[in-house]
Amino acid sequence: MTVENQSSVSEFLLLGIPIQPEQQGVFFALFLGMYLTTVLGNLLILLLIRLDSRLHNPMYFFLSHLALTDITFSSVTVPKMLVIMQTKRKSIPYAGCLSQTCFFILLADLDSFLITTMAYDRYVAICHPLHYTTIMSQSVCVTLVLGSWVIACACALLHTLLLARLSFCADNTIPYFFCDLAALLKLSCSDTSLNQLVIFTAGLTAIMPPFVCILVSYGHIGATILRVPSAKGICKALSTCGSHLSVVNFLLSLNVNGEDQETIA
Repeated sequence: MTVENQSSVSEFLLLGIPIQPEQQGVFFALFLGMYLTTVLGNLLILLLIRLDSRLHNPMYFFLSHLALTDITFSSVTVPKMLVIMQTKRKSIPYAGCLSQTCFFILLADLDSFLITTMAYDRYVAICHPLHYTTIMSQSVCVTLVLGSWVIACACALLHTLLLARLSFCADNTIPYFFCDLAALLKLSCSDTSLNQLVIFTAGLTAIMPPFVCILVSYGHIGATILRVPSAKGICKALSTCGSHLSVVNFLLSLNVNGEDQETIA
């Protein structure tokens, strides 16, 4: 692949968040505080899981990987946004933009797959408690995590390679604070039909199976809970799923808000 076929654009401009200049300091402090809270909170989770031997079980094994993913996911986009807000330097190199897109897709997909494995773990813990240690063995947990990484890497690499073959001839302004795949496709002066097809098919692969697995898992969990005779047993079963349901609900709300923002834009 020659340089001419890749792109005649050497950098992109990230417009960032449309806020008034006099509000830059307030929003910078707000986003910096949220970013530090996310990073430090997940680091604390990792430290607690590492130090407390009682937390060395499959659920917290998945949670530790999810916490690490959340730290990296936030670090892919937020630091660059903070730099733009503080220095007004909105440019990002062509290679840096493609790298940011690749890691964003990778970590977003990985987040989805890890949450799905946690839903399966809760299904086994509640619906098959006597066989939990056998089913969720260490080798099975490692296989589930590695499988999540492999599929997420494959999706991200596929999108990035197809994006790298496109040409960007004139406009290099991205109306977001990070290199969004859809925004880059709109700027390309090449045929993006193959990219759009891959986005649709790979998107279904990365979104629909995890979503269906989560629904099926909690459908079985709900049916099992309803068969529990005592209120104490129901409360205990719900307590094992409450934190995971909160995470799923939070991520779904983020996806909905993100789609709304893209529609408005």
